[in-house]
Amino acid sequence: MAQPPNQPPQGGFGPPENQPPQPPVPPPAQPPQAPQPPQAAPQGGFGAPSAPQPQPPYGYPQQPPQPGPYGQPGPYAQPGPYGQPSGPYAQQPGYGYPQQPQYPGAPGALPAGGSRNPFKGRPALVVGAAVAALLVIGGTVFAVTAGGDDKGDDKKPVAGPSDDGKATGSGAPVNPGDGSGDGGEEQEDFNAGRKSGEAKVLWYKEAPDAPASGADAPGMWITSKASVKAAYKDLVAYNVGDGRPAWDPITFPQKICAVTPQKTADDKIVVAYMSGTSDRADCNQLQQIDLNTGAKGWSGEVADGELFDSTSSIGMSLTGNTLMVGRSMSGTAYDVRTGKKLFDKKKYGDACFPTAFAGGTKLIAVSSCAATDPDEHDEVQELDPATGKVKWTQKFDKGWTVARTYSVDPLVVYSTNSDKNTWNISTFKPGGGFRSQVGFDEDFAPECGWAVLQRNLQGCLGAVADANTLYLPTDATTGANEIVAIDLATGKEKWRVKSPSDASALPVTVEGGKLVAYVEASYSAPGQVVSIPTTGSAHQPVKLLQMPESTTEIESGFSSRDLAWVDGRFYLSTTRLTGRDDEKEKLMLAYGK
Repeated sequence: MAQPPNQPPQGGFGPPENQPPQPPVPPPAQPPQAPQPPQAAPQGGFGAPSAPQPQPPYGYPQQPPQPGPYGQPGPYAQPGPYGQPSGPYAQQPGYGYPQQPQYPGAPGALPAGGSRNPFKGRPALVVGAAVAALLVIGGTVFAVTAGGDDKGDDKKPVAGPSDDGKATGSGAPVNPGDGSGDGGEEQEDFNAGRKSGEAKVLWYKEAPDAPASGADAPGMWITSKASVKAAYKDLVAYNVGDGRPAWDPITFPQKICAVTPQKTADDKIVVAYMSGTSDRADCNQLQQIDLNTGAKGWSGEVADGELFDSTSSIGMSLTGNTLMVGRSMSGTAYDVRTGKKLFDKKKYGDACFPTAFAGGTKLIAVSSCAATDPDEHDEVQELDPATGKVKWTQKFDKGWTVARTYSVDPLVVYSTNSDKNTWNISTFKPGGGFRSQVGFDEDFAPECGWAVLQRNLQGCLGAVADANTLYLPTDATTGANEIVAIDLATGKEKWRVKSPSDASALPVTVEGGKLVAYVEASYSAPGQVVSIPTTGSAHQPVKLLQMPESTTEIESGFSSRDLAWVDGRFYLSTTRLTGRDDEKEKLMLAYGK
């Protein structure tokens, strides 16, 4: 039975360490207020500096549990496992700028002990972002700007038809796809001496060169034909089975700054790249790409929004045929098939500014609202992807910041309270409204991204949900961790299973009623892919793939990564290039039988 709204779950794994259990309290008389939102914008405009100023670290002593978004004390409000964010990415808005949700998982050194937990010792990011109007006339995409901007450029409307639709070549490395690396005198056959029961290395790819300062390598898309990866300025594609080039690499004029994490039903994505190399360049050049052929579809330059609502960085997502592009204070939706503008999501209500979006089977928007200080809060909305009409709205309590969506359908939201140094995981009903909260004390450890310009709500590796259950990995500084199954109706633990090796296990996907998880490689032992039954009383892992020893060093060397399990093959790729010249960097690794 679904948990009544505004009523936290009781019981579960237990209250925070050294804290006595707290009795349930009656629901509040008023609807819950939301996480701490943006500061009030000056009347008459959006108002925000293009470069937010850093704020001092908010490291407070550990505190007892605090009220969560439901406005009630309880065991679900726990000491924040993400530590005390600080440094250049813990930013606050300047004059008249809506405060943005701060995202865990920004770039930073791994915590002591090698833990990959993104909520420990990681600075937070100011998030949000979006793009402006595209006009499609006679098959040509026009980018319409709002006149002169704060950079001193009098931009004119620009019309830019797509090119001939053919992929263009680059210097990105390719190899024959026989598991022997990228050629050269020191190539290695990783399948030589493969032991019985070990998976086959289908192929391994090294990354194109990146600047010394490093570069993002966002996105990984797997179709029935091609595995496609972005890296710095390049988009490369390999046949899923043998790693041979699926099409010539595409090199963009400037670095790739945003991608759609999802792909369309007919295997299309949209890539955004920078307008130049200066610090005044925008992330405003869009290009649609066919993943199976490399053919280019529509393209266009997106415009800045209103005052200070620029495209210096953007976030993108796909929901059906709707491309949602987010700026820091608004969003614009387009038809991904044509580039035609569908609707804008702008400031609404009592100074509510849309700051981030999530896509997939649903379109979710998060807004920060702060007309006056007592009314500060964040709120979550589901939008109709065709029209932008709001289906439902749910406020969070004051002081709570919506940080991530662990799942969009069903909707599972991770929020933080920096003042109280606590976190919360809330689940939602299909038609909106709180369903439950995680009601037990645990240090969970999904990996939530390293990219500096990560401007969306998604991207937490290791957080997986099906219709009724959320699966999360626990944190283990040494030895094996556990995967915990959490009932979405109650927020209570259903079951947990220990990693079958001394390394941590991460949920990857749910397939055929079973949870597929990746058991990490260590520096001395290869990883494995396992399946875990999600129903019944037995939840023992069953091995699907045992990685060979020959690639253990490569497999364990992805410091930032993306994972995919598709059609019985396992893909591992990097999400960040360091730019070091001492050795070729890893890009992708594929295993199969």
